[in-house]
Amino acid sequence: MKLSLASVSVDLDPLRCYHHIHGLGPVPEQLTEVVLQRALPRFLEVFDRLGIQATLFVVGADALDGMAGRPLLRESARLGHELGNHSFGHPYELSRLTESEIEHELLACEQILDELRVGTPGPCGFRAPGYELSPQLLAVLSRLGFRYDSSVFPCPPYYLAKLLVLAKLRLSGQRSGSIIGSPWQQLGPSQPYRPALAAPSRRGTAPIVELPVAVTPWLRLPAIGTFLLLSPTLRQVLLHGMTAQPFFNLELHGIDLIDAKQDGIPAELVARQPDLQVPLWQKQAALVEVLRFLRDHAQVVPLAVAAQRLGQLLA
Repeated sequence: MKLSLASVSVDLDPLRCYHHIHGLGPVPEQLTEVVLQRALPRFLEVFDRLGIQATLFVVGADALDGMAGRPLLRESARLGHELGNHSFGHPYELSRLTESEIEHELLACEQILDELRVGTPGPCGFRAPGYELSPQLLAVLSRLGFRYDSSVFPCPPYYLAKLLVLAKLRLSGQRSGSIIGSPWQQLGPSQPYRPALAAPSRRGTAPIVELPVAVTPWLRLPAIGTFLLLSPTLRQVLLHGMTAQPFFNLELHGIDLIDAKQDGIPAELVARQPDLQVPLWQKQAALVEVLRFLRDHAQVVPLAVAAQRLGQLLA
């Protein structure tokens, strides 16, 4: 089969998430909302220029009344972009919490999103912090009526790289806020499926559709923004590989369109994030190239639309 359907999503993780991952101190106060203030308008401009409607995964705590990103998110919804649930506070250990704690995180975010969405309110799509999906998280999503989840990232190379980074931090005496999930998820399906409630990385009969984050076939290389925007050579390899996958679930992060110098990002974070070492103009040009590739090879729709279409085939 060849590529025919694609979706573009942006995880709007605030800068504090990256400080948490790398065991750094608090984010400077003037940068607490930099991703929504600076990166989101850049994404919206590119999407508008190319006629793409995307899915924006929102951390609820960053869209409270009075916060700078709130009107931008409302405008995004008005422009036809989907607002997805990325939990209220982005706890990396969300998948390990009790079902009642998970439900509180999801419903608190949904309440905020319903105030910003245009059209029918209610749960639709979710992506977990750190790509970690557990049976209790899947159970809550199903019970609350979410139509799809897009948390599974079946990418052994990424998992191994994460292990190495966290091990290095521990050896240096630093503590990361990130966690290591089940290795079995790395062997899960790389294309949409209905998961088993007791084992989310296996096919089953759950009422929810799982839309895995994009990896290439066979080698399962990560076809996400962090890697697609860094190197022209790597970008060509990944995009070529994705032509053999019928659905391309392209995941981006807000930080992908942050410029370290222009946006005043602390040097200690820049040293740990390779994507922050690339100038904004270069990343914007790479993003346009990737999105044009998607338009040339597939129909590009928000994840909610993809889930509806693919769910009918998986029924």
